[in-house]
Amino acid sequence: MVRLRSATWCTRELDPSASPLDYFGYELRRKREEAGLTQKELGGIVFCTGSLIGQIETTLKVPTREFAERVDAALMTDGCFTRLVGLVLRSQLPTWFQPYAAMESEATNISTFQAQVVYGLLQTEKYARAVLGAPEPGHLDELVAARLERQRLLQKEQPPLLWVVLDEAVLYRPMGGREVMREQLTHLLSVGTQRRVKVQVLPYSAGEHPGLPGAFNLLRFNDHPDIVYTEDFIQGHMTANPDGVSDGWLYYDHLQAAALSVRDSADLIAHVMEDCYGD
Repeated sequence: MVRLRSATWCTRELDPSASPLDYFGYELRRKREEAGLTQKELGGIVFCTGSLIGQIETTLKVPTREFAERVDAALMTDGCFTRLVGLVLRSQLPTWFQPYAAMESEATNISTFQAQVVYGLLQTEKYARAVLGAPEPGHLDELVAARLERQRLLQKEQPPLLWVVLDEAVLYRPMGGREVMREQLTHLLSVGTQRRVKVQVLPYSAGEHPGLPGAFNLLRFNDHPDIVYTEDFIQGHMTANPDGVSDGWLYYDHLQAAALSVRDSADLIAHVMEDCYGD
């Protein structure tokens, strides 16, 4: 999580316009000094070390949402840091992914087919750590924190309708080991009972299907055209081209029709959880 930019982090000056992370660190130092507190004194109030305060003030570490909430309470900053931390964490996402994350947060409907892993919005922290750490172990803490921050959109007063079709192979791929998979499948069963989250499993018996080229997402909005999103191993691709979007919805309809029902999917997930990852 530490990014070694300078050995003199205690005195490093920031340009608050450089990034959300720089702005957070600049404001944290400014508000702390206004309150007449040292880094060690503020750390004692928010239950961390003075060293951590210094590293966040100089962008060597990325703040968590819990840290931001505690700082707001300690410095009586009326939720300033809690509001800002969302931008900070989103800025930790890969640059090419940030436009999609912004659109995802505004969507009223999210429909996704996943052939390899559980969709990011439904991943547990440990599962996300295993997924994100496989291709790019560097800055893993920041990447995991950013992924968990994305999931907050499911906690909104009016969350999007999330419909997920998972290839059956996803259930058997032991990302992170048995305990991590058991926790992840338990989480799928739990969120699948929510009114606005639906999970279907596309069984092996479906044979050939329109999702064979790979995973894709469809976003629907109240005031914008639908979007289809795909990824390769380099970057993501997002388009509102009517022909591409129309094909995406057609393919998704076929996938939903070939998948098990929501209830039967839950039964299969529970069976795999006990059979493959049980005690």
